[in-house]
Amino acid sequence: MGKTVQFGLGFVTGRPNVCKVINNTYEQLINQFKDTENKVELTIFILFDLGYQYTTRVDFYGLMPNVYKDIKIKYITPEDIEEMKKRLIGRNQLTKDEAELFFGHGHAKGRNTLMYYAFIRGMDYLLFWDDDEYPVACIKDKETKGILWKEQDNISKHYKYIQDADVTVGYHCGYISPIPYVELNEDVDETLFRDYIEAISNDIISWDSIREKFVKDNGITYAEEDLAEGNGVYEIEKTNGGKWVAGSTLCLNLSHIDKIPAFYNPEGARGEDTFFSTKLDDAKVMKVPVYHFHDGFLKYTNILRGKYPKTLRKIKVEDEQIAKRFIQASRGWIKYKPLFQYITDRENYRTKMDIIHKKLEAGIPEINKLFEGEDCNVLLDDLKKYDKNVKRHYDEYIKTNEIWNKLKKG
Repeated sequence: MGKTVQFGLGFVTGRPNVCKVINNTYEQLINQFKDTENKVELTIFILFDLGYQYTTRVDFYGLMPNVYKDIKIKYITPEDIEEMKKRLIGRNQLTKDEAELFFGHGHAKGRNTLMYYAFIRGMDYLLFWDDDEYPVACIKDKETKGILWKEQDNISKHYKYIQDADVTVGYHCGYISPIPYVELNEDVDETLFRDYIEAISNDIISWDSIREKFVKDNGITYAEEDLAEGNGVYEIEKTNGGKWVAGSTLCLNLSHIDKIPAFYNPEGARGEDTFFSTKLDDAKVMKVPVYHFHDGFLKYTNILRGKYPKTLRKIKVEDEQIAKRFIQASRGWIKYKPLFQYITDRENYRTKMDIIHKKLEAGIPEINKLFEGEDCNVLLDDLKKYDKNVKRHYDEYIKTNEIWNKLKKG
C-alpha cells in the first residue's frame, strides 16, 4: 500500500436534497477506491446557506450514521465562516473588506470558503459536486428508443486524471439548464425567442445547442455511450478568453495550489465558474469522460435510489415554479454578462453591450407571453445597472484573486 491520499468532496448548498445525494451514494463512493494502489480517504465538506430556501440547520444534518463510518464529514456553518474571517483579520492576514469579499455564502464566496477549508485541512484533491446531480448517465437506446442508465465512477475517474493535471471537469446529462421545454410552433416567434436566449447566453449555453435539444430530445441532454464508458479524455485549450469549465464535477489539484484561481461573481450574479475559467491560462485542464445526471428541476430524486425512469418528460413552462426558476436564472446570467464581455473582449465592449441590450429588449415581450404573470422587464434594469458597475466588478474580480494568492502563502 502506497501513501494515503486525501480526497475532498465539496457541496456548497442551500437545499436539504444534499443529504439524499450523500445517503444514497456513499457506498458507491467508497467502492470506487477498493482496488487503488494508494489508500484514498474521503472527506465530504458541506457548506450550507440557510437563507437560500429559508431552511433550518436541522435540514442539513440528515445524514445516516453509516455514512460516518468510512467518510469524514466536515460541516461549514455560518458561525464557522464568521470565526474564520475574525481569525484572519486578527492575525492581520486580511483586512475586513478583503475577508468579506472572499468568504461567505453565494455561488463564488461559498466555493472560495470551501476551497480554503479543504486547502488548510490538507486535502490533495477537491471535487465540487452540486446538490442536484447524481453519478449516473442516461444514454438513449438506439434500438428501443428507451433509456439505458449507467452508474458513473465519478470520483475515481477524476482521481485517475487529476494526478497529472491541475483541474479536471466532467460532463453533464439530463436537464442541464433551467430553460424549460418550449414548443417551437406558430404560437412562438422563434426569432424573438432566439434573441432573448442569445442575450442571456454564456460560454456553456447557446441558442444552437438549446434549439437542437428542443427539436430532437424534448430539451433533454443524453450521455454519449463512449464517454459514459470512460473513453475520450482530452486537454481543454483556451478559446475566446478562457479554458471553459463548469462549477460542478469540477476537480482541483490542491497540491498544485499556485495554478488554482479563485471564484468570483458580481453580487447577485452567476458566472463563478466562468470567471474561474478566465484565470486558467497556466493550468493544465483535462476533460474527463464521466457524467453527472443534472436533475435541474428536482423531478427525479428517485434516481438516487436506483429507480430509473423509462422516459424523461418535457419540463414545460406552465409547470409549477418553473417560470420563477427560469427568470431567476436569466437574471443571474444577465448580471454577469457585462463583466464577461469586459474581460473577454474589452475592445468591443460597448458595441457588444448595445447588441445584447437590443436583443434583450426585442425578446422580452415574447418571454412575457410564454410565462404568463411574469415580467422579465426587470432584466433590462439589471443589465443597465451591471453595465454601469462593470469597472467596480472587474476590480473586485482582480482583488479576489489577489486575496486568494495571499491566503495560499499562509
